[in-house]
Amino acid sequence: MMDDFGLYPREEAFDPFGVMLFKALQVVSFLFFLALLAVSPESKDGKIDSKAEFIITMDWPDNHPDDLDLFVQDPAGNIAWYRHREAGFLTLDRDDRGGVNDFITVNGRKIASPIREEIVTVRGILAGEYTVNVSHFQAKTGQPVPVNVKVQKLNPTAQVIFDDKVFVDHTGAEKTAVRFTLDSEGKVIDVEQRQKSLLETFRSASRNGADRDPKTGVRMRTP
Repeated sequence: MMDDFGLYPREEAFDPFGVMLFKALQVVSFLFFLALLAVSPESKDGKIDSKAEFIITMDWPDNHPDDLDLFVQDPAGNIAWYRHREAGFLTLDRDDRGGVNDFITVNGRKIASPIREEIVTVRGILAGEYTVNVSHFQAKTGQPVPVNVKVQKLNPTAQVIFDDKVFVDHTGAEKTAVRFTLDSEGKVIDVEQRQKSLLETFRSASRNGADRDPKTGVRMRTP
């Protein structure tokens, strides 16, 4: 573009040092980017990926005030429940107590969660029969509660092996949702719904114990 005198403006003098400095900064930036790419996989070494063979989910209607409990027994007799959350390969994810503990605190405020759910994961293969029971710890509404129970096999691909509802209608009610059997390779070879009381198993095993469980009133053997 011409200036006021009809002349083209003079081009700035070529500065080789400035050009070299700019190129050097580009090279350093590129090398730094490559270094980040090389370091990123290393940073993942500290990450623990949870592994499960089966996931067992129990849920009941949102915002429901009743307290229900999920009990799962493995073939060795280990039982995962609210007082013993890790038993063998079984892990209870959370004890959902209806409206009592379904909230989180954010900036000093309690935010309620409507979800009513308990989850047990099976993190290893043990051949034999697994029993999945629903226990109605506290009935507040006086009405039957529909409880959905789902069992999913996760490996090698996700597969639903059971998904159905049971109903509990009073404090102390216990129902077997499903009993499924695995072979030594983790394949499901049988699924049925014959009733089996796991609370009675506790009672039989703890008749000589002095400790009484605060939720069920069942005497528990002291460790």
